[in-house]
Amino acid sequence: MVDSIHEMIRASFRCEDMVKCVLGLKALDIEAYKVLLMHGSTTTDRLGEILNRERSTAYRSLQNLITCGIVYRETKSIETGGHYYEYTAIELWEMKQIVKKNVDEWYCQMNEMVDKLDDKICALILRMDNEKTQI
Repeated sequence: MVDSIHEMIRASFRCEDMVKCVLGLKALDIEAYKVLLMHGSTTTDRLGEILNRERSTAYRSLQNLITCGIVYRETKSIETGGHYYEYTAIELWEMKQIVKKNVDEWYCQMNEMVDKLDDKICALILRMDNEKTQI
């Protein structure tokens, strides 16, 4: 995994790496998303089995995926009473739109910061010049 944008631009990285970076996910979260895409809606227990992980680990990944908006949870009723939750991944094209939106927002924020960089540098130079003249 690359540690900076500079490295990412020059390194060979996969789409998965970019999605993890943009959405703040871990490798297991991406694996869980893929499982949901391939197998359809499932429970935490079943996801844990498929991923060969503890139920609690699968649950944490599902919570991460829900938080970034690429998985949703539905309550299902049991005929004899009670309920359980099923988790469903949004379609790939929808996830792509979320990633693109996040990248676009980040790009705009970074451009605004770069535009302000001249003012910050000028202020820093002026302050350093003032400190030199006071010495």
